[in-house]
Amino acid sequence: MRAQNNPGAVHAHVTRMRPNRAEELLDGGSLYWVIKGQICARQKLVGLEDFADSDGVRRCALQLDDEVVALAPRPCRPFQGWRYLKPEDAPPDLDAGGAEMPEDLRRQLSELGLL
Repeated sequence: MRAQNNPGAVHAHVTRMRPNRAEELLDGGSLYWVIKGQICARQKLVGLEDFADSDGVRRCALQLDDEVVALAPRPCRPFQGWRYLKPEDAPPDLDAGGAEMPEDLRRQLSELGLL
């Protein structure tokens, strides 16, 4: 979602290093969010912006699509290989009905192996 008072704003996640395979990443890649030990959402990557922070340290802003896509949750330890997560290794997107399920219920059903 773009900020109402700043329509040109872009959602971004800042990381220390620019991805080595930037072209591959921008050709349909996503940032996968691991929350409370489960991979549960993704955002499509739409751009990369190199910059230096206030201390002069080089950083890269991963620019993200506005839409956050809910995924069929599955247990997952935090990882940094999200840049190159292969499509066959990624959890499937939830259908509209599953995305509207309360998060606590979805998490419990996933832990039981029912989702």
